[in-house]
Amino acid sequence: MKGAIAAGHPLTAKAGARVLAAGGNAVDALVAAALAAFVTEGPLTGPTGGGFLLVHVGGVTTMLDCFFAVPSVRLGEIDEVVIDFADASTQTFHVGEGSVAVPGLLHGLTETARRFGSRAWADLVEPALELARVGVDPTPEQAFLHEILVPILQRSDAGRAVYGDATRVDTSGLVPTLEAIRDRGSAVAAELLPELAADLAAYEPRELEPRRTRFRDADVRTVPSPSKGGAIVAEILRLLDSREPAGLEALAAAVGQAYAGPVSPTRITGTTHISVVDAAGNAAALSSTLGSGSGVFRGGSQLNNMLGELDVIGDLEQTPGTRLPSMMTPTLVLADGRPRLVIGSAGSVRLAGAIAQVAYRVVGTGQPVAEAIAAPRVHVEGRVEGGVEGGVAHVEGGWADDEIEQLERSGAWEVVRWAGRNLFFGGVSAVETTADGSLAAAGDPRRGGRGMVVA
Repeated sequence: MKGAIAAGHPLTAKAGARVLAAGGNAVDALVAAALAAFVTEGPLTGPTGGGFLLVHVGGVTTMLDCFFAVPSVRLGEIDEVVIDFADASTQTFHVGEGSVAVPGLLHGLTETARRFGSRAWADLVEPALELARVGVDPTPEQAFLHEILVPILQRSDAGRAVYGDATRVDTSGLVPTLEAIRDRGSAVAAELLPELAADLAAYEPRELEPRRTRFRDADVRTVPSPSKGGAIVAEILRLLDSREPAGLEALAAAVGQAYAGPVSPTRITGTTHISVVDAAGNAAALSSTLGSGSGVFRGGSQLNNMLGELDVIGDLEQTPGTRLPSMMTPTLVLADGRPRLVIGSAGSVRLAGAIAQVAYRVVGTGQPVAEAIAAPRVHVEGRVEGGVEGGVAHVEGGWADDEIEQLERSGAWEVVRWAGRNLFFGGVSAVETTADGSLAAAGDPRRGGRGMVVA
């Protein structure tokens, strides 16, 4: 089937494009790409991951929460690891067996394929299996990530077996796991985490009512609670709806106001995103994550560390079975009832701002999706005190000097200039349907993403 797909790695996108070319729909392509990402984007997603799925089929939008839940037992202790991000300074990560939460991603993928897909499950797993048998050469962006995450990725012999060679990711250990997923589906999660078998037996993806808003006469559908990101995307677009064009100062004000209060600064890594649309008007989007990864490997893949993501979930004791909060925000924009833009992003708390800025450029100004993703962004660690906006404005390289100087002169922000494009500002994957009905797709150059169109 004709369609378009964008993902965080070229091979992830290629796996989905292959399924589209073979006649699969948008959901088939999404599931195949998500399983391939277990191989190609192992530090970010895997069989013990969690996520949010958006599916638009037959004119109906379905949102599935397959994010992490609090376990009834802890697997062990939580350790601290300090990671040096060079120009972004150092950050402390919480890893180890005690950081592992109940995963829901496999449950979400199998249910989505069953309800909305058109291809056999085994056919959707096959591209991932083929990739795992040969291994993956890291992209330059991945090589950087693998290098700075050595204290996590290589904290055990099992991790060193996968990531010990900087020039090649050895994914052979993942082959038996993927074969089991092909044969037994989501049951494999409990095989990897037998300590959480009872929790996983009780786990079910939750169907959520999408958060809806309007922007430029288009219908925007995004993630409600427990994700915090959908509200931020909706608020930024609301604030920008009457502004045309919106330059750096207007974007900073909108981002700062939307972020004021609900979230705080956080780390750089974690999360990947896939967006798909097909010629029949179906759309699908998935944001998934392992947190920043636990450094614990089973079945050739890294376990999640969501109980250690304290700056997202907080440090209070939580009730077993409770869904953890997130920032992940797969988003759909409909124009005249058909998908105009399917979008999501990596980037921790910054991902919502990245999504809104790209959506504004594509839907609000008509900029092509690849140009909108490549364009420079701003992120504000904002506050509103007595009605006065303020905070720290991180300005990505690429903005005109006069716009940056105008922002500095406003006195509302402490401006931090970045030298160039940086993964700090997210990793957007998006596909669009243009006014003439043609399709376009783009991944984020900040993280080595790729878009592909199947004609």
